[in-house]
Amino acid sequence: MTLPPPSAFAEFDSFAASLGGRTPAFFLDYDGTLAAIAPRPELAVMPAEARMVVRRLSALCPVAFVSGRDLDDLTAMVAVDGLVYAGSHGFDLRGPDLRRQVGVEYVADLDIAERSLHGRLDGIAGALVERKRFAIAIHTRQVAAPEKSMVADAVRAVVEAQPRLRMTGGKELFELRPNLPWDKGRAVLALLDALGLEGAITMPIYIGDDETDEDAFRTLAERGYGGGIGIRVMEGPAETAATWSLHDPAEVTAFLDRLADWLAG
Repeated sequence: MTLPPPSAFAEFDSFAASLGGRTPAFFLDYDGTLAAIAPRPELAVMPAEARMVVRRLSALCPVAFVSGRDLDDLTAMVAVDGLVYAGSHGFDLRGPDLRRQVGVEYVADLDIAERSLHGRLDGIAGALVERKRFAIAIHTRQVAAPEKSMVADAVRAVVEAQPRLRMTGGKELFELRPNLPWDKGRAVLALLDALGLEGAITMPIYIGDDETDEDAFRTLAERGYGGGIGIRVMEGPAETAATWSLHDPAEVTAFLDRLADWLAG
C-alpha cells in the first residue's frame, strides 16, 4: 500500500530541521493548494487569511506562484503585489524586473485547437473550454458521467490533428499545451536562475496538489539532497515525487503561517 509522505505540518520541527539553516524560496500552486477546488475556475477564491499569510511570508523570504491559470487571471486571483507569477504552467512569467514567455510561436496552433474544441464540445452540457494564452483547459467537473468519455475522445481527436500541441491531464480536466520540453519544473529552475536564488543559502520549496505539480517535485528531487523540497497537498495515499505532504488548502495556510512565525523568530 502506498503511504503519503510525512506531514510537514504535523511534523513541523522535523521539516524545519530539513531546511538546514537555509532560507526557503517558495513556489506555490494556486488551485487545490491555497484555494479550494471549485466547480468553475472563477469560483476558486483564495481566502483572505491565505492572502494575508502569503503577504507576510513574502516579507521574510522569496515567494512565487506557479499555476496552470492564465497569467493575468492568476495575478488577479492572488492579488499580492511584488511577487513573481508564472502562468500557463510556467510558459508565461512576470515579476519585478522579470518578463519571459515560452512558446509564443505556438499561439496560432492553440487558436485552431480552441475553435475545433468549441465545435466538438459546445453541445455537451457542462463541458467548459477555458482558453489561456499558452494553453487550453477542458474542464469536465460538471459533465454527466456517461458523457465524460465523449469529452475525452473529442480532446484526443483535436490534439491528434495538432501535432505541435500535447495533451496533459489533471483533476477533472484535460489540457492542451505547446509540445515543448517545458513544464512547472523547468519554470522553477528558470526562476531560480533569473532571481539569483541558486546557491547554498537557499532551499527551494514547491507546494502543489495535482499531476502537473509532479513535474516540479521530480525536478527538485533530481537536484539531489538539499536541492529542493516538494510538498504534495493530498487527502489520501498516492504516488508522488514529493517528500512531504499537507492535507488541504486550509492546512497549507496554517503551515505557511507557522513557518512565517518560525522565520520571524
